[in-house]
Formats: sequence, C-alpha cells, structure tokens
Amino acid sequence: MKRAFDIAACIALTPTAILFGLLAAAAIRLSVGRPIFFRQFRRGRDGRLFRMLKFRTMRDPFDKRDRPLPDAQRLTLLGSWLRRTSLDELPQLWNVLKGDMSIVGPRPLLPEYLPRYTPFQRRRHEVKPGITGWAQVNGRNTLSWEHKFELDVWYVDHWSLWLDVKILWLTVFKVVRGEGVSRQGHATMPEFWGSPAQSRRDE
Repeated sequence: MKRAFDIAACIALTPTAILFGLLAAAAIRLSVGRPIFFRQFRRGRDGRLFRMLKFRTMRDPFDKRDRPLPDAQRLTLLGSWLRRTSLDELPQLWNVLKGDMSIVGPRPLLPEYLPRYTPFQRRRHEVKPGITGWAQVNGRNTLSWEHKFELDVWYVDHWSLWLDVKILWLTVFKVVRGEGVSRQGHATMPEFWGSPAQSRRDE
C-alpha cells in the first residue's frame, strides 16, 4: 500500500516537479555553475546504502588554499532559498521511483551516523527514508537530534496511509511559512556525534 501511494504521488507531482526543477537547474547553472545536482551516499531501510540526489545549494567545500569552509560560507543565496522552499529535494522523487526512498518517512542521514545510534534510535531504519517526515513537520532542523529520532521512531510505530497524507498536508504549510529550515546558530544542522547517554528504553 505504501509503495502504491509513493508511485501515485510521484506521478501526480511529476508535472510540477519538472517545471520547478528546470527553473531551479537553470538558476543553479547560471549562479554557481556545474554540477547542478548534489549526490551523496545515505542510509536507507535496514541501513542499506544508496545514493541520494538533490539540487546543489552550496559552493565547493574548500577555498583557494584548500582549507575547508563552514556551511555558512558555502551556502549560496539561491541555495538558501531552495532549502527554505524545499525545492532542493525535488530530485529525490527519482529515489522514490527507484525504491530507495518513500515520499514520507524519516529523513536519510549520513552513513557514518549508523554506529552512533542507540538501539532505540536505530529503529528509524525499519522503514524507508522519506522526502518529508513526522520530524520535519514538528520542528525540522530546530529540534535536537534526540527529539528528532524519537519522532522518527514514533512514525515507525504509528504508520498509516492517513498519517502519510496528514504529513504531506502539514509539509505544504511548513514550506509556505518557511519554518524550521535551520537550527539557531547554524546554517544547516550540526553533525550528530551520538547521544550523551542512552535512554531507559535502550538499557
């Protein structure tokens, strides 16, 4: 049922995605050049690796002296707008069609995070990752990592098609209002280094 929902949603979103995708690609090409797309390995269901696709929102990670740059300096004005409107996520519809992702689910995170999870937090990988999710409509990047993972696992335990539809509607309102794009003091989201202590559910 969830797979059928994903395919139906992709078909419904395709005309809009193509229109806005072409405009975003042209703007990226003119403002920061190639590559237009950002590809990065992420962890999917059961921790499997897949290559996630997004529109590029940042400049190169190093300056002219090969020194690493912080995200705040790499993020372009166009990239900031794409992130605020979530248009940078449009290419992930391809990941959904391939079966790597779902429309709704916990956001896919970096491969190196997997050994840093507690057993409870690792349960977020019991379902496919999503373009949007329960954590995204309940605070997004303003949440702590621990709170975000609790919401992810809540979604795993309470999934239903009705919940997915509800999350999609809430996502539209959140995107229009531009809420939760970044955490205070950070251009994006700070790296997850592991929880300071395991919750009682993991003991």
